Amino acid sequence: MATPPFAVLAYRGKAFNAAHIAERYGLLIIIALGEGVIGTVASLSAVVTTQGWSVGAVLVAVAGIGLTFGMWWIYFVVPTATLLHAQREKAIPYGYGHIVVFGSIVATGAGMHAAAYYIEGHSTLGSVGTVLSVAIPVAIYIGSVYLLYVLLVGGRDRFHALLMVLTAAVLVGAVALAAAGVSMAVCLLVITLAPVVTVLGFEMFGHRHAAEALQRKLGTAG
Repeated sequence: MATPPFAVLAYRGKAFNAAHIAERYGLLIIIALGEGVIGTVASLSAVVTTQGWSVGAVLVAVAGIGLTFGMWWIYFVVPTATLLHAQREKAIPYGYGHIVVFGSIVATGAGMHAAAYYIEGHSTLGSVGTVLSVAIPVAIYIGSVYLLYVLLVGGRDRFHALLMVLTAAVLVGAVALAAAGVSMAVCLLVITLAPVVTVLGFEMFGHRHAAEALQRKLGTAG
C-alpha cells in the first residue's frame, strides 16, 4: 500500500506513460465486472438446476447483465490517459481512489449473488435487504467514478449534480418499491436504470459539456 508514493519519489522526472496506467486500470475494471457476471450466472444456474426457470431468475439475470454494461460504460466516459498525462501529480490519488471503485464492483457482484440465494430460498435477507445489498454498492461505484472525474477535471458542475440526484432518486425508488411489496427482481431492474441515467445524460448532452471542461482543464494544465 505504501510502495506507490515511494516509487513516485524515486522516479521523479522519469518517463511516465499515462496511457499505459489508464489501460491497466481499465482492464482491471473489466475483469472485476466480468467476475461479477460469472458469479451471478453461476448462482442462477444452481437455482435453475434445482427449481427450473422462473420470472424472478430471468429478471435477475437481465438486471445483472444490464448493470454490468451500464457500470462499464460510465467508467470509460472520461479520457483518463490524456488528463493523467497533463497532471502527473494526480496519479497517486487516482490510483488509490480505484480501491473504492474495485471494491464497489465486487460488492455489487456479491449483492447479485444474494439475489440468487433469495430466489432459491436460502437467504436470511428479506426483499428490502436484498435490494439494498445491490443498491448501496452501485451508489458507491457511481459516486466514486464521479469523484475521479472531479479529481481529474476539477470544479463544480451543475449538470453532473443533476445526474447524481436523478441516480439517487432511481436507487431510493428501487428500495421504496421493495418496501412496498414489489417483487425483488423487478426492483433490481429498476436499479439497472441507475447507470443508464449517466449514460443517457452523457450521450445526449454531457459529451459536449465534458469536452468543453476537458479543453479548459488541459489548456490550464498545458
